[in-house]
Amino acid sequence: MAGAVAAFERGADRAARFEESAATREPPWVKGVVLGVALGFFALFLLLPLVTVFVEALRKGWETYLAALVDPEALAAVRLTLLTAAVAVPLNLVFGIAAAWAVAKFDFPGKQVLVTLIDLPFSVSPVIAGLMYVLLFGAQGWFGAWLAEHDIKIIFAVPGVVLATVFVTFPFVARELIPLMRAQGREEEEAATVLGASGWQTFRRVTLPNVKWALFYGVILCNARAMGEFGAVSVVSGHIRGETNTMPLHIEILYNEYQFSAAFAVASLLALLALATLAVKTWVERRAAHARMEETSE
Repeated sequence: MAGAVAAFERGADRAARFEESAATREPPWVKGVVLGVALGFFALFLLLPLVTVFVEALRKGWETYLAALVDPEALAAVRLTLLTAAVAVPLNLVFGIAAAWAVAKFDFPGKQVLVTLIDLPFSVSPVIAGLMYVLLFGAQGWFGAWLAEHDIKIIFAVPGVVLATVFVTFPFVARELIPLMRAQGREEEEAATVLGASGWQTFRRVTLPNVKWALFYGVILCNARAMGEFGAVSVVSGHIRGETNTMPLHIEILYNEYQFSAAFAVASLLALLALATLAVKTWVERRAAHARMEETSE
């Protein structure tokens, strides 16, 4: 009887696989059209603009290109961009791990509210986020008078740029970790606790190895957004040359001043950083897929 049931289940699985493969059998022209549309959109909206950036950046030669990159204001913009990312990403890493741990491993009142609030920066315009910080910390804001009394400057200064960047990037790490940690459940952590492991030991030896690739992926996305953020930073920065301009803001100023070669030169540098981020992202995805295959084969 058991053998008959097993044979029936195998037959049902084969039938389901056959139906799935039959459903995906399409005439060659359909596959060609779909592939052509996808490649056409890729070439028109992604590849062509990227190539244009580098072509325009080098149009007047390498000397002009390098001169635009070593300009003091450009170097200041690069430093501020890297500094902002260096502060925002670790902060969001800590927040993302804590939020994902709380949502996936514990039950508490307001849990769904926390999950909803994590997605808030995805639904709020970055410009609105910048205006919120102006309302809080600007000269006429809620804390403006107190900040002025203590000679603390946030808006139109580096702290405001960092705060705005932290706001728009904080969902990325948490959103990568929460689904995975929920799917893994609590059994392994509970078993480690029963065996006498402390909270830190459980996290370091059980939780972290299980989510490390999702964690890397979230950090990469967070870093990419931090370096490329424009809207919120534009509102709180004040566009002070050499002080509060990140690379996207510096590009905008150069373009508005008709310094097109310099603008495209800095834009190409930002594009190279994005491509480097994409390369790291691809490597992480391959490593994660390889790790999953090894776990399946064991």
